[in-house]
Amino acid sequence: MKAIHIAAALLVPLLWGLQYAVIKAGLTVLPPLFFAGLRFAVIAAILIPFVGRIRAPEIRPIFVISCFMGGVNFACAFVGLTQAPAGVAGIANQLWTPFTLLLAWPMLGEKPSARTVLGVGIALVGVALSIADPRLKVPAIPTLFVIGSALGLAMGNVLAKKFGPFDPVKLFAWMSFFTAIQLLGLSLIVESGQVQALQRASSSEWLAFAFTVMLGGIAAFITWFWLIARFSMARVAPYALLQSFFAISAGVLFRHEPVTPALIWGAVICVIGVALSQWPVPARLRTAGNTQ
Repeated sequence: MKAIHIAAALLVPLLWGLQYAVIKAGLTVLPPLFFAGLRFAVIAAILIPFVGRIRAPEIRPIFVISCFMGGVNFACAFVGLTQAPAGVAGIANQLWTPFTLLLAWPMLGEKPSARTVLGVGIALVGVALSIADPRLKVPAIPTLFVIGSALGLAMGNVLAKKFGPFDPVKLFAWMSFFTAIQLLGLSLIVESGQVQALQRASSSEWLAFAFTVMLGGIAAFITWFWLIARFSMARVAPYALLQSFFAISAGVLFRHEPVTPALIWGAVICVIGVALSQWPVPARLRTAGNTQ
């Protein structure tokens, strides 16, 4: 990987880590599914005019990708973040990296090693430790939603690799279109007060919304799709290890969330487990992508 690829791979976890604290700011007023659906509707409206119409053969694979990387991922993430601290959510969502490697076995034929399976187990222990400290008062159900978000993101990444390569901007634009329909439709069924929430939203909520659209959304996802189109998942995924630390830092700086030894050790153990699940990279995975 060249310097520009490394810089891009570092930018993505930074933006996604910051986004946990930003989303919590928006969720103080906006219902979670409505917030997520509106986010994707705006992203689609911005990007689709630049990428043009979707081709018929692309509709099914992009729709399927959107169901997991968009619908499941963001529905679970936004619902979980209504109560889970930003730092804990960032740690729990880190499980998407080992989940990706496990799902790559049945879907891409990339069999996980014993180290991968052990690493997943260690990462789960780290997540459990980070939420076990009674001083943090972390609710279990919202954290499980965030773990479900990680599973959805992992499935979406594997599907993008399986069906791709796609043009990253076009993929994200049309994925956003399909995701907006899914989340806004679900919001109409299970949520209420959407119009009133829009009227109550202050400048801070709209700034949070703008961040999730332009930086956490368009900039981060297009960069990520650009990377996974050029490199194997095993080459790119290790950089996501930094996401949990960025999320904890953002929670402390912007949300004044407490930091406890259990939270720090949980994050460290989770990262060790994720790292163990990915190194050393098998030769077959190193050559799976374009490693120019």
